[in-house]
Amino acid sequence: MYGNVSKWSISYFAAGLFWLLAAEWLMTAGFGFPAAALRSPDTLVLVHIVCIGWLSMTMCGALFQFVPVLVARPLHAERCTLLAFVLLSAGLIALLCGFLVLGGRLRGSVLLLPAGATLLATGVSLVAANIGMTLWHARPLVGPARFVAVGFVCICITAAFGGIFAFVLAGVTVYPVLSNLLQSAVPIHAIAGLGGWLTLTAMGVSYRLLAMFMLAPDIDDAQSRAGLLAGAAGVTVAVLVGTAMIMSSGQLGIVLLLAALFGLAALAFYGRDVMTLYRSRKRRDLELHTHMAAWSFVSLAAAALLGTALVAMGSFTRHVGALAFLTAFGWLSGLILAMLYKIVAFLTWLEAYGPVMGRTMTPRVQDLVDEGRARKWFVLFFAAVWGATLALLCETPLPFRALAAVMTISTVGIVAELARARRLADVAAAIRVPAGVSVPRLLLSRNSE
Repeated sequence: MYGNVSKWSISYFAAGLFWLLAAEWLMTAGFGFPAAALRSPDTLVLVHIVCIGWLSMTMCGALFQFVPVLVARPLHAERCTLLAFVLLSAGLIALLCGFLVLGGRLRGSVLLLPAGATLLATGVSLVAANIGMTLWHARPLVGPARFVAVGFVCICITAAFGGIFAFVLAGVTVYPVLSNLLQSAVPIHAIAGLGGWLTLTAMGVSYRLLAMFMLAPDIDDAQSRAGLLAGAAGVTVAVLVGTAMIMSSGQLGIVLLLAALFGLAALAFYGRDVMTLYRSRKRRDLELHTHMAAWSFVSLAAAALLGTALVAMGSFTRHVGALAFLTAFGWLSGLILAMLYKIVAFLTWLEAYGPVMGRTMTPRVQDLVDEGRARKWFVLFFAAVWGATLALLCETPLPFRALAAVMTISTVGIVAELARARRLADVAAAIRVPAGVSVPRLLLSRNSE
């Protein structure tokens, strides 16, 4: 009943991959961090391309497809997904142009910043309302859906802080309290976005996808709920207590440390659940996407260990960029690319062969891809990310740029594999296009709710 393909999910994925390639190309060219300061306009361009254009856009596309699967209900408003896509894309472009104006790289008005932030906030609100209503009508929620619900609270918080920063940077508002937030609350903005929205949501979606694709029992027990509570507590402490500290001119460091401890606890519970899923699977031979997802989990563990080590050595501030890079690319990007490799093939199979299943011979989902050929691109991507993280820790910009170029090449390879899956290029000719089947369009699905 809920096997329909969300019409615009593939378009969200395509846009996300475009922004990922753009970010990797900019890093290769020496644009933004580490060639520029972490808070420079150039770095802000790079950060928002990665976090909004790549990670958030792709995550939204995945949620439009899989939240109905999580809760066994249709998406509340499929027709709103295109409008949200337009708002998010236009908002991001306006925001990026505003940062370029702020940095003197583009002629124009800094009012592009609040304009972009407003468009983004509207798009986020539309996505949150659509997913939120879908979840609301499916109460009581299963475990993975609760992670998604908390994640959407976090993206709203992230958008609110981002809007405040944009209005202050553009000089639209000069209230001292808001200006003080711009100076001190960037870590809170990052925690709500990377830690709350992206990580908690990725954790929730991965619970369901790993169980579904590995034929493992779903996990929804006391420890998984404890992990969600710990993650939510970490974000809550950072946002509420941290904001109160800033407004009262208190010390933010102890608050961030407490939030980090909650975060580490959440990751520990999540790691235990991931190990349980792998051990209890009925599909003994793992497909490429589950192998590569495991590498992203290794990156997540490495990021947690690295953050702890940096705090212990008193060099967290100096190397926070390396930690953020490993989190964004080793953990989140690695997991999303691994899951996309399966998701795109799965959705393409549903679109092309689902309508004729049982009436003619059809290929399997795994017949749409060539794992042997694709594996080298994933291995290259993870190796480049880990090497680039080491280059950042060693403060060697040129090796970092060279490894960013390797990341770009490997991503192009992965994108080519996804495009081949969409065009059914690796399906045996005898069963590629039987009667009643047509090759799916590259960037848009035909099926919709």
